[in-house]
Amino acid sequence: MADESGPEQPAEGCPIEATLEVIGGKWKTVILYWLLRDRTLQFGDLRRHMPALSEPMLARFLRELEAHEIIHRKVHRKVRIGVPPQVDYSLTEYGRTLGPITELLAEWGANHRNLVARRRKTYESRRFRR
Repeated sequence: MADESGPEQPAEGCPIEATLEVIGGKWKTVILYWLLRDRTLQFGDLRRHMPALSEPMLARFLRELEAHEIIHRKVHRKVRIGVPPQVDYSLTEYGRTLGPITELLAEWGANHRNLVARRRKTYESRRFRR
């Protein structure tokens, strides 16, 4: 996990560990997916895409991705009393290098979802034939 001094140094060994240090877990790759798809999103947009993710955890994951220079956070300094500033999140050039990995994960997930649905349908049809 990153602290005030910046991201941790990746451990020696399997390079996948270094990748997962940055994008590991369920939600970081989902954040990447939406930013790749929509280019620039505000915090509320990301919340709507991931309603099961709490606001504090989303904020934490965004900070961690920003610390690893995967995303860029742009604050629009329009000062209006009682209204928080608009903040846009987008992928950095470095973050966009994760596009192929994210697309492969999305493709695999869609194929897996279809496979599970077909198996469920087959199971249901066999179960009700008896």
